[in-house]
Amino acid sequence: MTFDDFWQPLTKIYDRGEARAVARWLLEVIFNLTMTDIVSGAVEQMSPDDVKRLLSMRQRLLKGEPVQYVAGVADFGPLQFHVAPGVLIPRPETYELCKMIVQDNVKQRPSILDIGTGSGCIACTLAANIPESAVTAWDISPVALSIAKENAVRLKTPVNFEERDMLKIKYGTDAGRWDVIVSNPPYICDSEADDMASWVLDYEPESALFVPDDDPLKFYLHISNYAQSALSEGGRLYFEINPRYDEHIEDILLGLGFDDIMVREDQFGKNRFVCATWHANYS
Repeated sequence: MTFDDFWQPLTKIYDRGEARAVARWLLEVIFNLTMTDIVSGAVEQMSPDDVKRLLSMRQRLLKGEPVQYVAGVADFGPLQFHVAPGVLIPRPETYELCKMIVQDNVKQRPSILDIGTGSGCIACTLAANIPESAVTAWDISPVALSIAKENAVRLKTPVNFEERDMLKIKYGTDAGRWDVIVSNPPYICDSEADDMASWVLDYEPESALFVPDDDPLKFYLHISNYAQSALSEGGRLYFEINPRYDEHIEDILLGLGFDDIMVREDQFGKNRFVCATWHANYS
């Protein structure tokens, strides 16, 4: 089998450029083949077992399964995270959020909480890039926590993982415990599902994606109320958001006494992030 034999059937679901890119990425990630190796005929020289494995992966792709689940890994900045259908595939936008937090951080040895950690991509990235940080990550899903713990061990990033339901966090607890709280909670309304790609709807966990149309801000409201007491003086709260609700989330934060509220755009020019500061002495 040649490289062309492998990627060309993928044009049934991808355009030609994307089909080639997906095929190249799989060969690199799973078989450690560079483009030089591929051009030099490495695919033709693969063992029968490896060819069988490769064709099995292609069949999964042709059924619409995301390439990250097929490979079992997803790129997130310079790091690579194990992913499976029990966790969301990390998005480039979320890596932008991590870079924002790293750049904004001015405290020594900050205590950081990641709420709804999923694969652990935010928590591990912050632990890797903020020296002497103490990072804790919560998730309601035992499956997600298992994957996140595996990633933290493999990446050698110290993170304390806890099984917690963010909607059952009591207000007024953990007074001043955290210098940074970050969350990328479910924020896609049920009514938006019709506009989404089938590979997202068919394979990624609904509980990590969707919120009901009649209560789209429930996670933001609950986390903001918790953060009001749980953040230290000058502590920062960071959210990834649905752009259609940026002003509503600003209003929530203003109403709770946060200041320095900023809405920031992602790489596509959409209002994707909100950050705010808590000054307990001035609330």
